[in-house]
Order: sequence, then C-alpha cells, then structure tokens
Amino acid sequence: MVAGALGRLAIGQLGQSLDGRIATPTGKSHYINGADGRRHLHRLRALADAVIVGTGTVTADNPRLTVRLVSGPNPVRVVVDPQMRSPAERAIFAGDGPETWVLTRAAHLLGERRAQPLDLPDTPAEILDLLAARGCRVVLVEGGTATLSRFLEAGALDRLHLMIAPLLIGSGHPGFDLPPIDTLEQARRPAVHWLPLGPELLADVQLSGDDRHVD
Repeated sequence: MVAGALGRLAIGQLGQSLDGRIATPTGKSHYINGADGRRHLHRLRALADAVIVGTGTVTADNPRLTVRLVSGPNPVRVVVDPQMRSPAERAIFAGDGPETWVLTRAAHLLGERRAQPLDLPDTPAEILDLLAARGCRVVLVEGGTATLSRFLEAGALDRLHLMIAPLLIGSGHPGFDLPPIDTLEQARRPAVHWLPLGPELLADVQLSGDDRHVD
C-alpha cells in the first residue's frame, strides 16, 4: 500500500460471495472467504495503524480485529458506536488485546467496556482527521455494511479491497447500501486491478481521485 495525500491512506475491505452477499439472512458469515482471503485481511490489519468497524459488526461477529494469520503488529481498534450499543462482553472490550477506541456521543454509557471513548465526529473525513491527529495515518475500514458504505459514499476511501469468494448465497445481507442512481451514466467506473488469491479473486479498486463515469 502506498500512502496518498499528506502521507495518509484509507482503505476499505469487504469479503463477499459471487452474488454480492456478506452474510446469510440469519447473519451467519464465518467464513465466506477462505484461508487465502483471511490471510490477506490479516495482512491489511498488520499494515494499518487503525482498523474501523461499526457497532453492528461488533454485535453480530464479535471480532478481535487482531493480527493472527501473518506476522505483524496489531492495529488500534476503533468502533463507531454513536449510542454505545455494542455489548460490553464482546472480545474487543476485554482489555487483554491492543488498544480500543470508541467513537461515540454517549461516553457516559461506557460502563465495563475497557476502551477509550472519543467524541464521534460528524463525517468520515473528520473521523480520519481525528485518527491522524492521534498518530493513525493508515486506516483500514473493515465493516460492516453501514460503516463501509458511509465512508465510500463520502469519498473518504482511497482504495477498496473486495475479496470475492466462489460461492452463491442467494438471499442475505448485501455488502453495500448506497444511494440509488437513475441512469448508468451516473455510475462510477474506477480503475481496478484483479488479483487471484487461491480460489478467490481480489479486486483492488482505486478510489482516490476517481471521477470517471460510464460513457
């Protein structure tokens, strides 16, 4: 990964099925991606200063957000939780791993969560500014749908790594929730570098400076 403007880089990551699902209708997602895809995710974590998830991911998946499948340091774990609704018993709040920050408007509800509450900025760009001011200049936005879509819609991501697994889920949770467009002329067509990772396919999507649309 190469840092962009001001030596900063924001990269989104999503693992999905061939039909664009990240979980079954009941929320089961372990694991859509295989060993190669999961190693790539852990490699991204090791390269990042901070990894961001939303409260939905913390609640549904109980992630540790640590580096285990490759060698490298753990990133700071950042939870976007405006109302402090993430269950306190989740692994990310146990206090036995890397540092955890909670971006919230309800710091008084921290309770037994072992985390540092920080005032939640209004926009994704301001979140990245806050993290950069605290020394986190390379940021991985790992999910879930709402959080990643908000960063993507705001134009706050430089890159998107989309890991496509060779399976069809059918009905289930989609990876993105973005505003609709009326015509294909409004669709973005970013530069994409395709990389095979075992049986999976990685789309390395270049987003920074992208203003190209379908002709």
